[in-house]
Amino acid sequence: MTTTSPIRIGVMGAHSTGKTMLLKRIEMELRGHGIPVARTGQIGRRAALVPLPKMEQHTAASTEWVMAQGIADEIAAAARPEPEPIRVVLADRAAWDALAYLHAAQEWRQEAPHRLERERLRLLASTQAPKYDLLLATVLDPALPVEHKHDYDARYRTLVDRHTHTLLTEDEIPHQRVTSDPDSQARAVERALQLCLQEAAV
Repeated sequence: MTTTSPIRIGVMGAHSTGKTMLLKRIEMELRGHGIPVARTGQIGRRAALVPLPKMEQHTAASTEWVMAQGIADEIAAAARPEPEPIRVVLADRAAWDALAYLHAAQEWRQEAPHRLERERLRLLASTQAPKYDLLLATVLDPALPVEHKHDYDARYRTLVDRHTHTLLTEDEIPHQRVTSDPDSQARAVERALQLCLQEAAV
């Protein structure tokens, strides 16, 4: 590669729509081709330890913390001194993800959003757009069962999915939708792999 900045691939979407598994598949493919990769994640667990409100109880403050932590995690991952420099950063939950969760929480609570807070957080998310070489947005499939270890409100999950794709469309953020269909998953993995292999060959 001619650039010192690693490729950044982000994923976002409603909970239990396969985000983490998708990134694991991409990571395995990249490592199989000898490409050094770092993957971020578990921001939700760390937010709970602070503790900060999550899911239906998301606030502007918790959303800002999640966004800022995610940005910091990506920067740290890119700078990690592995046996050789990191070439790809896989970001589990891109910046717009937290914003979609906030919008969904406010609608779920039937709460009028604070306009200035919303605009400020949306601006923060928009500043991250140029950093991603590929953004993947998972699509909720209501027919698929949710993991038993989680107790999710189905309506809230649907709201998160809707706000996720609405934000990306309204802000004209380039992204690839990834459904639960195996072919859709495979196309996402293949696109990520080809992107990284092309850059590695430069």
